[in-house]
Amino acid sequence: MPHMEKTLSSQEIFNGRVIRVTLDEVELENGNTSKREVVHHHGGACVLALTDADEVYMVRQYRYALAEEVWELPAGKLEKDEDPFEAAKRELAEECGVTAGKYVDLGVLYPTVGYDSEKIYIWAARDLQTTGQHLDPDEFLDVVKMPFAQALEMVMSGEIKDSKTIAGLLKYKVLRDRGQV
Repeated sequence: MPHMEKTLSSQEIFNGRVIRVTLDEVELENGNTSKREVVHHHGGACVLALTDADEVYMVRQYRYALAEEVWELPAGKLEKDEDPFEAAKRELAEECGVTAGKYVDLGVLYPTVGYDSEKIYIWAARDLQTTGQHLDPDEFLDVVKMPFAQALEMVMSGEIKDSKTIAGLLKYKVLRDRGQV
C-alpha cells in the first residue's frame, strides 16, 4: 500500500511573483497530525543542446540566492499552465539564440522533494540552427559552447553543482552510451 498524507487544512502565508507558500496541516498514516510548509512553483524547463561537433551549450549566470555564478544548461521557469516543451524551446532560443530540429525527452527532475512542488522537465536538442539571442531585460548571462566531455568532467569535479544540469548531462551520457540517442 502506498504511503500517503491527507491534507486537513491549508493556509497561504506568502504569494509572490515566482512562488507561493502554504502552511498545511496533514493527517499522517498513523492518525496523528503534523504541519507541512510547502513552496508551490509552476516548474521549469531545461535543454541540453548539442552541436554536430559534440559541444554543449552552457550558460553561466549569477544566482542571487546562492551569491555566486553557476554553470547551467539553458532553462527557465514555466508560466502558469504553460506547456513545458514549448517553454524549453523558448528558453533555448532566448538564452542561446538557437533552435533545434530534433528533441529527445530526458524526463522530469524533482529538485527539492521535502518542501517544494517544483518539477523541471529536461530535453536534449540536436540539429541546431542559429537564430540570435534575445534575453529578458533583467537577464544577464554568458553562453559558452564546450565539449560534452568537458561538461561531464565539470560535473565530476564539482564545478557544475546545478541539479538539472547534472541530471541532464548524465542522463544523456547514459542514453548515448546505450545507443538510444
